[in-house]
Amino acid sequence: MSSPRLDDIISKLEKGARKTNEIFSALTPEQWQRVIYDDPHVWTMRELLAHFVSAEENLLKLAQDVAAGGAGSPENFDYDAFNAQEQERLRDATPQQLLDALNTARQATLAWARTLDDAQLDRVGNHPALGEISLETLLISIYGHQLFHMRDAQHKLMQGGESNG
Repeated sequence: MSSPRLDDIISKLEKGARKTNEIFSALTPEQWQRVIYDDPHVWTMRELLAHFVSAEENLLKLAQDVAAGGAGSPENFDYDAFNAQEQERLRDATPQQLLDALNTARQATLAWARTLDDAQLDRVGNHPALGEISLETLLISIYGHQLFHMRDAQHKLMQGGESNG
């Protein structure tokens, strides 16, 4: 079931995965420890990758719920607490294990997205950070979420990793 809208989503998700993979695969051991964010928790490049794994896995579940007619994320979802729990869940994974998990999760997102039709893309549900949005926007937000964070990461990598929140 393909449509121009769906083709655009798939294209963005594939492009984002390639770029993210390219950047993470080229990191030196020192760069994996570079602090990207220090508020509300310290996140190095490794923690950022763990965040990507968690987000991809959980936003797919959220998208599937919305596609099936569900409400999406609870109204009072605490994503800072969720992110902290997910960092703990993934803390023992190596960068390579996380990169493999991210690639597996993205392939699952892509395979599922390819089954959608335009009527499903129009369904609306609650996103934990963006509020009420269409499934189409939710799927595009997966791409945008990584793009946003990767821009921050590249900036920190280029400036030597100083962190100012």
